Amino acid sequence: MQKKILLIFTVFLILTSCNSKLEKKELIIAVAANMQYAIKEIGEEFSKETNIPLQYTISSSGKLTAQISSGAPYGIFISANRKYPETLKKENKIIGDIQSFAFGKLILWTKYEKIQPSLEILKNPQIQKIALANPKTAPYGEAAKEVLKKLHLFSELKDKLVYGESIAQTNQFIDTKAATIGFTSNSTLKIPNKKEIGNSFIIPENLYKPIEQTVVVLKGNQAKEAKQFYQFLSSKKAKEILKKNGYNI
Repeated sequence: MQKKILLIFTVFLILTSCNSKLEKKELIIAVAANMQYAIKEIGEEFSKETNIPLQYTISSSGKLTAQISSGAPYGIFISANRKYPETLKKENKIIGDIQSFAFGKLILWTKYEKIQPSLEILKNPQIQKIALANPKTAPYGEAAKEVLKKLHLFSELKDKLVYGESIAQTNQFIDTKAATIGFTSNSTLKIPNKKEIGNSFIIPENLYKPIEQTVVVLKGNQAKEAKQFYQFLSSKKAKEILKKNGYNI
């Protein structure tokens, strides 16, 4: 009887071991809000090829950096600039190099049909609230502030400005018309099946520093899977998705 129990237990251990080898470890991606839709589309293609399941945490680049510094269990970090990955590099939180894989575009967007966005119209009394992401934690907000300062409009318009925690919240302000107009990412208007787009204006790129989209592999037990995703971002398939979503490559 004891031999029979031992045999059953041994078979159970072998089967459990085999199953654990077949299972793929989940990769948790910390992604800046502007890039969430493109990365999820890229992630679908990545998972088809690798069978690695993905989970996403979406926020501003600055908030995600603070979480990673505090030990959040992410495998890979996608930021809307190079500054935050450089911070993590100094903290010895990353493996390998910081990879630049795309550049974002800043736009003005409104859901009010009668308003045609432009930089000049921001001073118009009909523009009561101007949304932008928090410049302290969100690179697109930092770029928007840079544009306003370069045009000597920041002080004049400061009472009209309303700040979102990230591009996602900024988009909510614009989408719900809580803000008359706002600065956001060009990728916002590339979201599949997005209805009632509204009116937009692409900000000249010479008015702000390049919004460099970067990726780093984070130290931890997801490093193997993270390296595979890091490499996949350089693939032809990933680049096609990024272009389709409004990014420069």
